[in-house]
Order: sequence, then structure tokens, then C-alpha cells
Amino acid sequence: MSIPDYETLMLPVLEALSDGQEHHLRDVARQAAERFGLTDEECQRLLPSGQQTIILNRVSWARTYLKKSGLVISTSRGRVKITDEGRRVLAQTPAKIDTHFLSQYPSYVEFKQTRRTESREDADVVPAEADQTPEEAIEAAYRDLRAALADEVLERVRACSPQFFERLVVELLVAMGYGGSLKDAGRAVGRTGDEGIDGIIKEDKLGLDVVCIQAKRWTNTVGRPEVQAFAGSMEGHRAKKGVMLTTATFSKDAQDYISRIERKIVLIDGRQLAELMIDHGIGTTTSRTYDIRRIDSDYFADDGG
Repeated sequence: MSIPDYETLMLPVLEALSDGQEHHLRDVARQAAERFGLTDEECQRLLPSGQQTIILNRVSWARTYLKKSGLVISTSRGRVKITDEGRRVLAQTPAKIDTHFLSQYPSYVEFKQTRRTESREDADVVPAEADQTPEEAIEAAYRDLRAALADEVLERVRACSPQFFERLVVELLVAMGYGGSLKDAGRAVGRTGDEGIDGIIKEDKLGLDVVCIQAKRWTNTVGRPEVQAFAGSMEGHRAKKGVMLTTATFSKDAQDYISRIERKIVLIDGRQLAELMIDHGIGTTTSRTYDIRRIDSDYFADDGG
């Protein structure tokens, strides 16, 4: 028997969690393998990268989509638990759970729309669409992996301690070219004690200008009052530039406000924070690379034949 795809695994994964207890994904994958009668050889079959078994990879993707729909939650690294909505779904004894079934959940639809502009899944796990070229399938797969990684990064950031978050912000700003050195930026962030200002760093290594920083692990939407207070606090430092980071989101009113004031303030929400961490290698590392080659037309241009 072939290894089932991630959609086929969605219902078995949810059923494996039906007892309401926390389960490790490896245990869920083992139960799925037993349910589908996979051989030992099939259970040990690896992705081309050689870093993970195919069955565990597909169970992980099934978990990702179930989580985006609110049917399961991640309780800790590699562990998952069913939600009340997941139990309600099982009580209806559905014949199957697939992406069409999950489309009834706004959170899944939003995730799917985000993926259309940013993402798509591992090429050796999810077949390409029929009308996709191989290059398009690779691009789509890369975007899907990146979107899933951004979600996991943001989840980890929201769970980290204030001290760790402060260090993360320092490392990210330095990686982006601000704050001078790690030592300089570390001294500047989290040391001012001024209301509304978490730090003041150099705009560049020469320190030609300063940038005010506010970085909080908010859970609720950040509105105009908080942004306006930050802008007011910048006056005490004669700063014209500021960066406000949050693990949540900014209201439209807050975004409209910064577009109308003289000071230049950049708002970085949780999603953007995760994307920047990926771009600058903060909290993430390269898993593998693919070298895509094409014909060098110039090389063959000299052929007189």
C-alpha cells in the first residue's frame, strides 16, 4: 500500500486525538501507519532531503491545516491536542476531512488566501496542480513552506520570555543593518525606562541618526492611542524616526495615523516580524537548498554546426 497523502490523513489524525489528551506527532504518525497497514519499509521511507520520514511529514501537514481551521492546537513543540470544535466535527462522523471540508472555517480560508500570495507545500508531498509547470510547482512549494514556517516562528515568539524577545529584537535590528554592533544595540534597547520607548539605537554603524524602538509581545490589536503615545515619547529624544514592533496586529486607524504625521514611524506586525526573522536568519536556519539549472544559450551560440 502507498503512503496516504496529507488530506487522507486529516480524519485519522483528528480521530487519534479524540481522547482529548496531548499527543506527540510521532505517536500520531505511528497510529496512522498502523491504521493504513504500512510496512516497516514504508514507515522508514524518507523525503529526498533524508531529514524526515514521509509519513511524519504528511501527518505534520495534516496537523497544520487542522490547526489553521481550529480543530486542533499545538500545546508544545511537536505536540498537539484536539479542540472543542474538533470534537464537534468528530461527533458528526464525517466520511472524510479534506481541504474542501475545511473551507467552512474562516481561519482556514484566510490562511489559504495568504498562501496564494506567499506560499505552498513540499513538492514531494503534495502533487503539483495539473496546469502548473515544474518551475511553478517548485515556486508554489517554496511559498507554502515559507508561510508555514512564518506561522511557527510567530507562535514561538509569542511564547518566549520578555528577556528573550528583547534579545531577539536586538539581533534582528543588527542583522537588518541598524544599531551598530550587537553590543551597542543590546545596551540601547530595553535600557531607557522612558514611558513609550523601549530603546534608542543608531540608524547606522556611524550613528548619524537615531531610531526609537518599542517592541512588545501584545496579544490584542495595537490601536492609534498606543502608536500616538509612542510618537509623543519620541519628542523627548528629538528623534524623527521610530520602529514599533508587535506580535499582534495594528489597527487601520493606527496605520492611517502614521501616514499623516511628520515623524517617520514603521509599524511591524507579527506576520512581518516573522518574515523578517526568516529573511535575516534569526531563529531559523537553512534546511536544504536546490540548485535549479538551465541551458546556457551563450555557450552553444558559438557552435557553427
